[in-house]
Amino acid sequence: MTASVQLAQQRLESLAEEFFEQSVGNWRSERRYYSLKSGEIEEVVSNITVRFIEKGSSELIQLAQMHELSDLTAMICGSQVTWESSYSQPGRKPTTGSTIFGIKENILYRDRGFATPKPVTAEYYLRDSKTMHLRTEYNGSVFEEEIKLIGTNYRTRQTIISRAGEEIMIGQYLETRIFS
Repeated sequence: MTASVQLAQQRLESLAEEFFEQSVGNWRSERRYYSLKSGEIEEVVSNITVRFIEKGSSELIQLAQMHELSDLTAMICGSQVTWESSYSQPGRKPTTGSTIFGIKENILYRDRGFATPKPVTAEYYLRDSKTMHLRTEYNGSVFEEEIKLIGTNYRTRQTIISRAGEEIMIGQYLETRIFS
């Protein structure tokens, strides 16, 4: 690997680590999902907790094992996100969950995907320490996401889901930091 490639990789990982550290805390997420074919709109409110995970932690080692990485300590950092969600549609029960993220080079490793319990990866980049772009592909679907920190108390997220080259859903989120 050339020195300039190594420097670029280190800068990317450093920005990702800073992004994860700035995301730590409790958030209220108000989301709208737009189904493009049917025109249906689903509203979801979630309470989210983001915890930073240090390099070499047991969670990142386990994540590396799930992804069959040869160096189990290669991930530079990560985060754990837990949530409790309620839906606007009558009859939908609240859901809870958790996922682990880890960073190595330009890959974000997850212990599960949006629509699968299996481990997945995403390519990511950051244009600065406040805006992360992700592209995840599995089961014939593509998830393109932008997460943007706005000041210290807000985040916006937008996810575009495509299948067979056609956009099928857009998710838009406003997340507000909750102080306990």
